[in-house]
Amino acid sequence: VVRANSAIRLLKGVQGSTPGAIPAADASGILGEAIFLRAHYHFEAYRMWGNIPYYREDDTDFRKANILKAQVVTELLKDLDSAIVLLPTTPRKGQVGRATKWTAKAYKGRVQMYAGQYAAALTTLRDVQTNGPYALEASFDRVWTGFKAFENGKETILAFQASANDGEPSGNNANYGERLNFPHSGSPFGCCGFHQPSQNLVNFYQVDAAGLPIALTSATWNASNANFTAGTAGAVDPRLDWTVGRDGVPFKDWGLHNPGWIRAPAYGGVYSPKRNIHEQASGAGSTVGWVNTQLNSVNIHLFRYADLLLMLAEAEVEAGSLENARTIVNQIRARAGALVQGCGLPAEAKADSTLRARYPQCAGDRRIAVPINDPSITWATYRVGQYTTPFADQAAARTAVRYERRLELAMEGQRFFDLRRWAIADAVLNSYINGVAGGSEKTRRLQLASSEAFVAKHYLYPIPDLQLQLSRVGGTSRLTQNTGW
Repeated sequence: VVRANSAIRLLKGVQGSTPGAIPAADASGILGEAIFLRAHYHFEAYRMWGNIPYYREDDTDFRKANILKAQVVTELLKDLDSAIVLLPTTPRKGQVGRATKWTAKAYKGRVQMYAGQYAAALTTLRDVQTNGPYALEASFDRVWTGFKAFENGKETILAFQASANDGEPSGNNANYGERLNFPHSGSPFGCCGFHQPSQNLVNFYQVDAAGLPIALTSATWNASNANFTAGTAGAVDPRLDWTVGRDGVPFKDWGLHNPGWIRAPAYGGVYSPKRNIHEQASGAGSTVGWVNTQLNSVNIHLFRYADLLLMLAEAEVEAGSLENARTIVNQIRARAGALVQGCGLPAEAKADSTLRARYPQCAGDRRIAVPINDPSITWATYRVGQYTTPFADQAAARTAVRYERRLELAMEGQRFFDLRRWAIADAVLNSYINGVAGGSEKTRRLQLASSEAFVAKHYLYPIPDLQLQLSRVGGTSRLTQNTGW
């Protein structure tokens, strides 16, 4: 926020002291980008703390009082509306990653959804869907990838831009934010095994005979405590193996995931994160920097089109347009079944021989992504079906959309905030820990045995005490702590 406001002040200073030094189109774009980024970072604070101060370029004292959530939304929408007017329809100077008019408009719809302004969001998001430049990638493997051909593709609305092997000697432009979230020491990456998928999540990817989430109809969908190694699970949504590293299943093109890739199974479980890992053949891994096996140029999706479409589906449900919502959900599910995890025969000799020994049919097959019915697939039964009949009612439609968000966006940092904005975080998270559909995470993971219950105060994070102290004027804090903390 400080940098955005500094850029705005600097721009205005240059325009005042040297009129015409910056061409009008560039000045408009610079101002629009700065205002958009100011909104983005305030939004991140809003969805964590709710009641926050909102800083603009003419503020001279950082010790501002926080304002209520509804007022924050008003300020966010004001900034985004300004950015929509100022920004070009394509990235300034052709530099992908920069915000555009459509980035800001999509983000406006997101803010409206978080605020529960469903009718307004419906109008905004339909406009982006109908007139904007975005589309789903042809297959799920192209969404999180190190291959440059698909970087900043048609599904990207806003992404953290990572770069590796670009001449910077220490790898500082690479994706540092994910470096701890690679499989642990027995893997090709060497460390560190954080951000592991839960058993509950893995169980949720099971499907019924029609390829629909088994959680829709089974009262015991979460009962299994088993390690779903290759071939041991029933039919699963293919997004499982783009999301989760499972023993005996090809891990993109790095060979077979195995127990040695896990830091501490009793603590974090037996599964590894997968979406953020680059493909070996992509060359996206850094060759410089400290422990460079955990550095890559895979961009982090902050907002992608599938996320927007599912928000639009939500808005359609709240408007009573259930068939529109079903069409969108089926669109997402159709893409999910386009291509699935293939043999991905690795280049490294030992990993190559291990994979071929277990799956002889994979000899010479370096395809990372293959059709869902490819005969090489023996480690899983992949199935993803369509909702072929209308949703029974609004509640059923709402459940289907919310389930699809979990399946599509798992491990991307959206789930917790979804549960909070839907006002079901207490019910869902407490049952996740204590028991739901036959399974309890606190009996599966040692560190969860003494988990604190999710209560009303947890819908907002506490404002750090240091910030309360720093906001003092005359001995009184201008910032007010969130309720319950």
